Formats: sequence, C-alpha cells, structure tokens
Amino acid sequence: MNVHGEASPAVRDPHLPDDSAPGRRLHPLTFVVGAVREMLALLAAGATGLLVGGLSTAFYFTLAGLLFGLVFHVVSWGTFTYVLYDDRIELRRALVGRSVKSIPRDRIRGVDISASLPHRLLRLAVVHIDAGADGGEGTLNAVSRQEAERLRRALLTRTGAVPRLRPLGRMRRRWYVYAPLSGAYLLTPFALAGSLLGTLYNVGDDLGLITRDRVEAIAHDMVGLPPAVVVALAILVLLAMPIMSIVVFMLFNWDFTLYARGGSLVAERGLITRRSVSLERRRLRGVELADNPFERMSGVARLGALVTGLGDAAHRGRLLPAAPRPVAVSLAARVLGELPGPLRRHPRAARGRRVVRAVAPPLGVGALALLAGQPWVAGTCGALAVLAVPLGLDRYRQLGHATDDARLTVRSGSLRRRQVVVEHGAVVGWRIRRTLFQRRLGLATLSVAVGAGEGGYQAVDMAEPDAVALAAAITPAWVTPFLAAPTPGGGRRT
Repeated sequence: MNVHGEASPAVRDPHLPDDSAPGRRLHPLTFVVGAVREMLALLAAGATGLLVGGLSTAFYFTLAGLLFGLVFHVVSWGTFTYVLYDDRIELRRALVGRSVKSIPRDRIRGVDISASLPHRLLRLAVVHIDAGADGGEGTLNAVSRQEAERLRRALLTRTGAVPRLRPLGRMRRRWYVYAPLSGAYLLTPFALAGSLLGTLYNVGDDLGLITRDRVEAIAHDMVGLPPAVVVALAILVLLAMPIMSIVVFMLFNWDFTLYARGGSLVAERGLITRRSVSLERRRLRGVELADNPFERMSGVARLGALVTGLGDAAHRGRLLPAAPRPVAVSLAARVLGELPGPLRRHPRAARGRRVVRAVAPPLGVGALALLAGQPWVAGTCGALAVLAVPLGLDRYRQLGHATDDARLTVRSGSLRRRQVVVEHGAVVGWRIRRTLFQRRLGLATLSVAVGAGEGGYQAVDMAEPDAVALAAAITPAWVTPFLAAPTPGGGRRT
C-alpha cells in the first residue's frame, strides 16, 4: 500500500522471465533453407519408394516426406521466439508446453555467425551464442545478416556504438600449399570418404542392394588385379593425398581473416560455409604456437588463442591456421603483446631423460617379444629404438622457457611442438613434480595452472632451482612462504 491507501504496482524481478515482452521470430525464409536441407532426404525417400514399389510408390513417398518437412518447419518457426534484454537474452519455445531458456549477457563468451551456401544466397545467417558451462548456449537458425550483426554487437559490446573492424592478419592464398604438412588435413579426405562409404553401405544393406557375396566378389576382383594396376592405383592415391588436403584446407579456411572489433577478436573463414567467430579480449589469457617436424622444417606454425570457458577451442580459438612462423609470431604479439625471449635451454641432464623415454617403449616391447620367441618382432622394435634416438634428442632441443615482466612462455614436444605464452595474471597455481630419477639428476617439472586452454602447461625437466625461481619471480607471495621457515634463534633458513 502507498501513502494514499492505494495498492502499489507489483515490482517484477528483472532476472525472471517476462512473458508479456514481445518476442522476435526467425526470418520467414527459414522455410526455404529448411526445404533445401530436406532435398536429399526427399530424394532418398523417393528412391526408396521406387525400389520398393515402383513409380507411384516413389511419388507418394516423396509427397509424404515433403508434407512432413513442411509441417515440421512451419511448427518450428511458429513456436520459437527470442527476446533481448539489458542483462540477458531469452529463447522461448511454446507448443504443448512452454520453455524459456535465459542466457545472461555477462556470461557470454562468444557469438559465432555462420552461413552455409543456401543461407548466403538468401542473405541469412545462423547465430550461435556460447556462454560456457554456467550460462549454456543457444542457436538462432536463421536471421537476416543485419539482425545477426546487431545481436553480436549488442551481446558482446553492450553499448550502442558500432565498433570499427580493424584487420590484424589475413591468410594469403599461397599459404594453402602448407596444408599437406599437417597430418589432419592430409587424412581428412580419406576420413570423409570412409564415412560416406560407410553410410552408403548401411543404406544399401538395409535395402538389400549390398550383400556379403557381392562384397566378397568385389574384394576378390581387386586382389586379382595385375601388379602394375595396383602400383598405378597406389601412385594415384599418393598424388591425390596432398591435392585433396589442399582442397579441404581451402574449403575450411578460405580467406581466413582476423579482425579487432572493439573489445573482441573476430575470425572469419570458409568458402561454402562462411563462419565468423567472436572472442572477447578480456577473456584472452594467452596464445599457443604449434607445429610438427614437417611444418618446422618449412618454417610454418599455427596460432591459437587461450580463452577462458571456450568450448571447441581447437576450432573456435584458431587465430591463424598455417603461416610462416615470423608472421604467426608477429600476429601473436599484436594480439597479446611481445613474446618473452630468448628461450632458456634446460640442463644437459634432461637430454638423457628425453632419449631414454623415447627409446624405452620399443626396447621394452622388443624384450617381451624376444622372451616370447618372436625374433622378427624383437628386431623390428630394435630398429624402432634406434630411430627413436634422434626423436629423443630433438625433444631435448625443443625444451625451453622464458619470462618477462608480463608474460611467461614454455615450449616442449617434437612430433607436436607447442610453445604456450600466458599472461602472469592468468596463472592460478603451480605444481613442482620430482620423480625419483629427476631428484637424482637435480631436475623438476614445473606445471603452470592456467584458467584457460587445457588448464595447465608443463616446463619439462628444468633445473630444480630454476623451477622454484621462475615460480617465485612471477608469484612471490605464493611461493616465498614455502621457501623460508623461522629458526629457533630468530633467523630464517630456506
């Protein structure tokens, strides 16, 4: 009651859903996008009907699939709305029951915009909102491009000003030839082909088109091919691998460009499906430079971001897929700041440990094989042990660490070398581990706990005093109490 005896209006909790607020719907052309996406399903339904009962059955199968798809998309579009508030965005769906998903704006870590070929032709886009484990995620499929940009600007900048895009780095087309250097892109075409063949086999098996006898007959015919044909096919496969890897690399990373937009980093890439990923710079904790031996020999590196609460970091955190290492280092400096260096090498005692750890597995398997009476297996393991010696030496050469007033970097690995650079403020803890063999050699492994990326990174086989000094130099208040203790005479001893 107020002072005049009248009932006071109810005050609504701003954090509770407001059912009276008008919601926006997705773009009506979502029907068209859905129809394009359903075409393959309709063709499959028609082909199934044609095989089962002839042309009339195929017509009815296709008609039923078309009606089902149309009803599904109409109902999905009509029952979904979204509302943008000052502190959150609500995704509402109402059919038989009503559900409201609320995503707090202060927990949103990224707003990604993607557009497949049908979306791009209709000037539509899909907006994916990522708020981490606490805030959840949501997808708007699909809205106009202008609405997608408005949502990203509103959810990330939280101001009415339109930030200007400032290019930080762009991938040049001649760098696409680096794709065969990465094993992931080199094998991706065959993984896709295997997945497609598996799907076709399952469908053919369900329809009775593929039987065991037919598969065995095809395998028998392939085994009976002349050796020259087999060699020619193997050569064609070897030639196709680098070419197909470049094609796949281009499809995923075409015109890869990294922008700075206000307080965010925006990475855009893709040929058929164009994707735009936004990362808040205030959540950026560091960067990672990665390469393998082939990339290292070619002077190539990949750059990624270490961001708190980032899901699918391998793809969403990508800042540069493949580029000359000086370009990647320069971009890392523009994003995070100057990288500390030069790297400090680890003691010679670490070299023996790296070699032993590389050689021990094949030698152990070879010894077991020799005891089991398998001399050819033991010989193969012995050859692998010899080849592992250069690997162990290279692992030692790649060890290093450095720090300055603002950032720390550690590097390790050979087949997959990683150099991680993190801000001092991102360090949330230390762990110094010393095994029995490390204690005898005066070595220690320093683990840096970081609230981003994989959560922790290791400086392997450092000199024990260096590990303690490095942690104490960055966070003296945490480490110093463990280094000094009062003595009975009133002094202090370490």
